[in-house]
Amino acid sequence: MNYRILTLIVSFFLLNWNSFAQQDQVDEITGSMECTTITVGKKATADGSVFTSHTDDSHRTRTNILIVPAQDHPEGSTVKMYKRQNAKEQPGKMAHYQNVEIGEIPQVPHTYKYFATAYPCMNEKQVAVGESTFSPRKELQSDQGLIDCQRLCQLMMERASTAREAITIAGELLKKYGWIDGGEALTISDKNEVWHLEIVGPGKGKKGAVWAAQRVPDDHVAVNANASTIREINLKDKDFFMASDNVFDVAKENGWWDPKEGPFSFAYAYAPESRTMLACRRREWRVFDLVAPSLKLDPNAENYPFSVKPDTLVTLEKMISIFKDYYEGTEFDMRKNLTVTDKEGKTVISPLANPFMKADELKLNKINGGWHWRGERTIAVHFTVYATILQSRNFLPDEVGPVCWFALDNVASSIYVPLYASITELPEEYKTDGRMTGFSKKAAWWGFNRLGTLAAKRWGEMSLVVNETWEPMQKEMLQKQAEVEAHAMQLMKEGKREQAIRFLTQYSNDCANSALQKAWDTGDLIWTTFDGKW
Repeated sequence: MNYRILTLIVSFFLLNWNSFAQQDQVDEITGSMECTTITVGKKATADGSVFTSHTDDSHRTRTNILIVPAQDHPEGSTVKMYKRQNAKEQPGKMAHYQNVEIGEIPQVPHTYKYFATAYPCMNEKQVAVGESTFSPRKELQSDQGLIDCQRLCQLMMERASTAREAITIAGELLKKYGWIDGGEALTISDKNEVWHLEIVGPGKGKKGAVWAAQRVPDDHVAVNANASTIREINLKDKDFFMASDNVFDVAKENGWWDPKEGPFSFAYAYAPESRTMLACRRREWRVFDLVAPSLKLDPNAENYPFSVKPDTLVTLEKMISIFKDYYEGTEFDMRKNLTVTDKEGKTVISPLANPFMKADELKLNKINGGWHWRGERTIAVHFTVYATILQSRNFLPDEVGPVCWFALDNVASSIYVPLYASITELPEEYKTDGRMTGFSKKAAWWGFNRLGTLAAKRWGEMSLVVNETWEPMQKEMLQKQAEVEAHAMQLMKEGKREQAIRFLTQYSNDCANSALQKAWDTGDLIWTTFDGKW
């Protein structure tokens, strides 16, 4: 083998290993707080869609996506509950989780079809969910329950036909069987509305949960970036608020809220530390500033509105651009202090400066603190496993309306492909968990991860190649959506439902396969185009 190529391969794996090792250190401190979710009401979007979303910014969750079909269950059936733990490290295997069975709960007679990502994300009824961890008071952690965040997402996708029903189901299950996870914000949408549900434990030795849910106004945009954002709640306003029956009592009993001192705030009662983290607050500001710059929000504020009305209606293109954002062009651009002199004698950002540097590299170069949990971090990050933009629409039938726009690895160097919730099959590479294969062309994640990892080595130059690759393809997928759906709707009107589903299945698979091949090809192109610049 050519010596230079061998060196590149070794360097590629070392780069990933170092990233994962440092991410382990962050996980130990924060409980893996690395996900961003953005929600948009139907009157805030250009076409009447409802959006929720999720970037799974982890290094241990699985990389694949599966389809779980609708099922009928005989009387007495149960569904197993698991506790997620760090798996023992094994030579040749990437860091991953293992699920340890801890119990079971009764199954319902019928469960809906859904996409089973690491956090199950969308079902056939157009109900969708995003997820973002936040840091609650340590005293709230309980080991007396059966349900963690991934299991709760699964149960909601299996059982709920609306967002409100999903929250009601969650509340009933958590009260009966108990929450064993940390702080979680679940952003739950359907074809008419979208809600934020924040959950914490009931306290050591207790079974149950404490939770509150707030609806995003139809003409607003909201965000959760690893911090509790629900503050005052008005349970008399049932159209916009829901909560567990112990939401006030637990805070009073523990001395976290005194009614005599002012109104109750869920965030400050149960997760005050989360409101102080710069890495969380900056993303909240950035999302709101990108959709509503007229508000001129303070980038250093501790609190922002729960939601804002965008200056212009939000499109899918806008959602994608936000998730690709790394503060480029702002004072918080983490590349800004790494400069070189170009051929014309001008000072420019170095092509070696990438916005996804690890905290120690950024500290060395006196940059804004890196993506460390108490320092800076961007919306797009190098350790994203997968990302979703989940689109639901009340003006289309359930066979056509719900779309999971799915991206693998760092969104800034990836592409969102449309996967309709009615489809019956996915490419084998997308169903294969790259965490368990090691580097392999059999797992789609590796194609996108290799491309993102290589591009980060000379981001200033290589990102241009990546953008030239993805932008035309992404634009074509977005523009073709109306045509594809018009054809599917015509088949539906002709009574050819199964044919419409086959058509959408083929289209979704073609998009996914084309994107994967392009990821491999572009990775190869970068290796050869930048020969000698490593």
